[in-house]
Parts: sequence; C-alpha cells; structure tokens
Amino acid sequence: MKSLYIHSAVAISAQNTFEFSGELSEVNKAIDGKLKAIHPSYRDYIPPAASRRMAPVVKMGVAAATKALQEAEVGMPEAILVGSGLGCMEDTEKFLNSLIDNDEAFMTPTAFIQSTHNTVGAQIALGLGCKNYNNTYVHGNLSFESALLDAQLLIEEGQQGAILVGGVDELGNEFANYLQQLEEEKSDGSTVPIGEGASFFVVSSEKKEGSVELKGMNTIQSVSEAQLIVRLEQFLKQQQLQKKDIDALITGNDGACSDTYFDTAISLLPKATSLKYKPIVGTYFTASAFSCWLGFQLVKKQTLPEAFGSINAGKEFKNVLLYNQSQGAEHSLILISKC
Repeated sequence: MKSLYIHSAVAISAQNTFEFSGELSEVNKAIDGKLKAIHPSYRDYIPPAASRRMAPVVKMGVAAATKALQEAEVGMPEAILVGSGLGCMEDTEKFLNSLIDNDEAFMTPTAFIQSTHNTVGAQIALGLGCKNYNNTYVHGNLSFESALLDAQLLIEEGQQGAILVGGVDELGNEFANYLQQLEEEKSDGSTVPIGEGASFFVVSSEKKEGSVELKGMNTIQSVSEAQLIVRLEQFLKQQQLQKKDIDALITGNDGACSDTYFDTAISLLPKATSLKYKPIVGTYFTASAFSCWLGFQLVKKQTLPEAFGSINAGKEFKNVLLYNQSQGAEHSLILISKC
C-alpha cells in the first residue's frame, strides 16, 4: 500500500494536551469515576454565536480539527473523516428527556437534529465551507480506525491532497452513569474512569519535513490470545519488521479482565517500552485516536510525560505500535514510524 504521512496531531482530552509542549504541568484526576475533558478557549476557533448552539462534542471536534489544519498549514482538506462511538450524546439525552417530560407531545426537533453522529463532521465542513468528501463512522471501538482506513483507501486510489481524520466522543450524563453501572457489575472495581475527548490529524501521501509515517494498520473483530500472537507476528512481517524493531508499545489497558490480551502483546515484545494512556485520559469508544496522538508525539519529540510510563533516556523511538481492544473484541494494531 502507499505510504500515509501524519503532518499534524491535536488532542483535547482530560489532560492539558491541546496546547501540548512536551510536558503536563499537572495530571487531572477523575471525579466520581469520570475524566472530563479540559476545554480550551473555543472563541479562538469558533465564532461565539455558533459556539453557543454547539454541544461539547461538536466544539471539541471543530476546535481540534481547526487547529490540526492550521498546524499542517492546510486551508481546505480534500476529505473529512470522523469516527465517533456515541456522537452527540448530550443532545440525544436532551431530546429523549424532553420526550418523556412532554409525554411525547409538542416536541421541538432541534436537539434531535443536532444529535446525529455526523454533526461533528458537518459542522467542521460548514465552518470551512468545504464541499468535499465527508464521512462519519460509528463502529464502536473501531470507529476511529474505520475513518483512518478510509483515508488509506483514498490515498491508495490516488488522492493527492490533505485529508482530515479524527475521533471524538463525549461523556453525556445518564448514559455515562449507565456505563459506569455496567462496569461495576462486571469488574472488581479496578477499571479506569470513563473519559471523553477529540483527536484530529491531517494526513496525506506527501512526505514533508516534520511528518510521521503511519506505516500500517490492521483490525480484528475477534481473536483468541493464542491467535493474537500469530496475527501480531504476521502484522510485523507485513511491515518488514522484527519483534526487536518495535521500540514502544502503547496499549489501551482499561482494568477489565480482557487486559490479559495486552499482557500477551507486551510479553511478545520484551524490548519495547510499555506505555498506557487510558488511566490518564479515560476509556471511551475513540480513545484509540488519543493513542495515535500519543504515538505521534513520541516519535516526533522522542519523549512523553512520565504519567504515561517510564521512558528510557537516550533510547530512540523509530517504530511505535499501538494496540487496543475492548472486552476481548474489536482489536486494532496501528504502526507509527519515524520518517
């Protein structure tokens, strides 16, 4: 397949990552099992009149996308691809609560219209005046990966311009409480907090100064731990790499019993520095987009804040493997390499 290069990466998360300079001044802690995003000053990216009508997930997506385009010096993307597991959950909850409160009568359609999953991609396009290809993927924990795969296919078909790709999800209220209840019933209480965030990237087939190569990606719906070893080895072989060539492994541990899959991957790559991100930013459907941001920062800056794991001083990070899964399903492997 043709090479895909990441030119910029921007993340809004539960930590101060939007204006990231290489360090975190402090680590934001969870409150009641939730890690809420630290929202930037949106007036720098969204007109105040428009911002007042936007749900938090839309503002996060538009601001992160706008900054990613600015950092990549791209005025108009050739495509906008967004992954979201829940879409505009707060507007969905508003509409459903209004439906109950008004006994299904005298309903206003505003919250319903704004609750669709593709609202984020649509608002980004409206703000830019972009009429190019625009698609949103709602594939659970593989939502971001599906958007990234679409970008790879577009480039394979000969797309020359820059493509905007991102993953975004918000906590909501009632639904987040429901998810917490489910996790408490299924776990021993050691699961990581529920989080939210938006991570956006500008990618293209053009190699530029300061860009990072997205060398390969693979998704697996269901696999045993023994089969995972085989698939990992096959993936590395496809990328013409050996186990010793992986310098860092970033895993999506969330405290569930299925974390044994991550232990299997870590044991297979003993020379790779092991890093974890969900305990710091929370778990949500498109959290793997944040891991892509994290991998980009590690390859580009060759360092990360200690909160994500211990980095060996002087070690060069050329190949970083991202591995995520949830409840033993929806596995994804993404390889980010230094150009």
